[in-house]
Amino acid sequence: MTATKPAQDWIKRAEPSGHVERIEAYFRGHGYDMHRHDTYAIGRTLAGVQSFHYRRGYRHSLPGGTIVLHPDEVHDGQAGTDAGFRYRMVYVKPALIQQILGGRPLPFIRDGISADPRLYAATEALLQSTTRPIDPLREDDALYEMAQALCAAAGHKALRRLPDYAAANRARHYIHASLEQAITLEQLARAAGADRWSLSRDFRALFGTSPYRYVMLRRLDQARRLIAAGRPLADAAADAGFTDQSHLTRRHVQTYGLTPDRWRRMLQG
Repeated sequence: MTATKPAQDWIKRAEPSGHVERIEAYFRGHGYDMHRHDTYAIGRTLAGVQSFHYRRGYRHSLPGGTIVLHPDEVHDGQAGTDAGFRYRMVYVKPALIQQILGGRPLPFIRDGISADPRLYAATEALLQSTTRPIDPLREDDALYEMAQALCAAAGHKALRRLPDYAAANRARHYIHASLEQAITLEQLARAAGADRWSLSRDFRALFGTSPYRYVMLRRLDQARRLIAAGRPLADAAADAGFTDQSHLTRRHVQTYGLTPDRWRRMLQG
């Protein structure tokens, strides 16, 4: 009988982005010795048991929770079972979180693991597969949502302030005039004459959705108008600002629950 060769440890890094580092890794036993980062290390265990020493305790992360290691906190990592563990992690500078929070204290998750579903949902975009690039506007959206979810999970009370309607509306008009090109939060902030994180907060408060999702919905509106007028799906996708037809299809299914091709075939009159 041939013995099964043990799996090899590996680490995959995503292509560098503007603000964060993303990895996915597998360790079959010992992962890494005690060390510390000057960033937040936020992630999730995908398979197995991820065990680590943290703040005078020994933690065990399972799939379904969120790991939140505070900047400059010492920790190690190893498999909690013989099966090894696989995980994804994103590293975010505390200065960036501070920009989003506007000078509020950094949120702290005491045990290094959170079961808060708001935090799990808010980290989904940043913790997707490392083989999938993240649209810059979506990344900024996700960072904002993650910072707010960190505050909620840490028990911080939300601050209330009057949103700047004029600035947010200037950003909205810029979106409508620029759907055929890539749009970043920096561009929206310049058009609005506002700080990008204040704009991100105010846009949600005033228009009910994030800047990234608003862009996607307006592109879907444009694509549907073109498809209804008889344009081929690939042409409609390109003219509405999607990277390709499959990108349009994914977003259409996520928003409406059916493919654009099926929607086109169902149109009457």
